[in-house]
Amino acid sequence: MKLLRTGLPEIESAAELEKVLAENENVMVCCGRMGPMCFPVYNVMERLEKERSNVKFMVMSFDNPEAAPIRNAPECSGFMGLPFTMYYKNGKVAKATTSIQTHEQVTAILDEQFGN
Repeated sequence: MKLLRTGLPEIESAAELEKVLAENENVMVCCGRMGPMCFPVYNVMERLEKERSNVKFMVMSFDNPEAAPIRNAPECSGFMGLPFTMYYKNGKVAKATTSIQTHEQVTAILDEQFGN
């Protein structure tokens, strides 16, 4: 069941997350809620999805028990604010961020981790 109302594909299970990571070289997953800290990141991702065909943009509900692989990732251990955003390269965590990210910040991470 979809919990997030965004224009992005939503991952609903840990198994689906594994499948997405196995099938795509570059993946950005924003794990959040339908709240004010997350909306800006979803909006940035929706715009960038049209420009960056080399990246798979996905969302996952933070409150879904299946999001444990992101919530409990060592890279997120000190995070205090939503969303938790994970950048994966070849199935491995390349970068993790917390809280609001601007278009410029997300673009800089995508360029650094995945190239343009």
